[in-house]
Amino acid sequence: MGTRWGICSAGNISHGFVVALKTPSPEDHQVSPSAAQELKQMQEFADNHGIPSVYGRYKDLSVDPEIPADVVYVGAIHPHHLRVGQLFMNAGKNVLIEKPFALNAKEVKKLVTVASFQTAKEIFPLFLQALRTHFFVSVEVKELLSHGDVGEVRMVRADLVTPLTHIPRLVEKELGGGALLDIGVYCVQFVLMVYRGERPESIQATGYKLDAGVDGHAVIVLKFSCNRMAVCTCSISMMLTNDAVIVGNKGMIKVYIPVHIRCPITFEPSMPLNFTHSAELRYEAEEVHQCLLSGKTQQLGLSSLLAEITDEARRQVDVTCSQDGSLLFLNKMYINRIGLCSLLWNTSLQI
Repeated sequence: MGTRWGICSAGNISHGFVVALKTPSPEDHQVSPSAAQELKQMQEFADNHGIPSVYGRYKDLSVDPEIPADVVYVGAIHPHHLRVGQLFMNAGKNVLIEKPFALNAKEVKKLVTVASFQTAKEIFPLFLQALRTHFFVSVEVKELLSHGDVGEVRMVRADLVTPLTHIPRLVEKELGGGALLDIGVYCVQFVLMVYRGERPESIQATGYKLDAGVDGHAVIVLKFSCNRMAVCTCSISMMLTNDAVIVGNKGMIKVYIPVHIRCPITFEPSMPLNFTHSAELRYEAEEVHQCLLSGKTQQLGLSSLLAEITDEARRQVDVTCSQDGSLLFLNKMYINRIGLCSLLWNTSLQI
């Protein structure tokens, strides 16, 4: 029997996720009862995707008897991730929460606390963050790094810059808008993956705010032990080359294709998508499917550290929302796929 999914929200990203579930092996996944805050919107979503039944409250989905053995995909907007994640985990559900896990490190810690509490009761929930690059780009990069061909990594650069200000949610501060929370997390996650989750010694961030008060563009410089560096650039207000480079003392790895929106999927989506290449969300679903089959439980990974770094970057760029309270000055705390990547042996080549 395939993995049964409850879908939380009827927004654009949830549409893309359900479409991704149907390609290329729909027998591995099926959509169970789902919920949104507006029943009419959810019913239209269900009619569009052939979902058997729906609810107009997330709480009703959390107690549905069809869901416990499977998983709920949380595609709600950022400010709802904490409340909804807590709701489903407290009900003993497995969850896959869209990035970012929550608006800040404080909220992520609360989610981790719930997961730990459930584990103590021997419920062992699966708890994953839906950072899609983690499920396909990172696989090949890790394999290349494991061969040692680039030598000792000294520098990582990750850029994700694309115009997105036409999306209303992304320019609303109280909805978790801005470059850092929406796309900057991909860049920071890539760096932390390369440096194996090491906590940076220092964080320096700069950028500018849009008229709406969200960060339109941000650059983060991270310094790690032994003088290893990383630079992350993210923007929702301009278009630049989107790529990532890992520089070692023997060579470099370059990810040529934009690290957040494309991977070499060989199948076509069954329905039109709201976001380009949303079919790649399939890799997240496959990871959950395999985790459930193998009995893996909490998959927190680097989520807490990722949230701490983006918190500090937002603080330095002077972008906070009501949920942040007073962000800590974290610097004081410090005092698979063919065609994605290529290995460059001549370090004089342009990157």
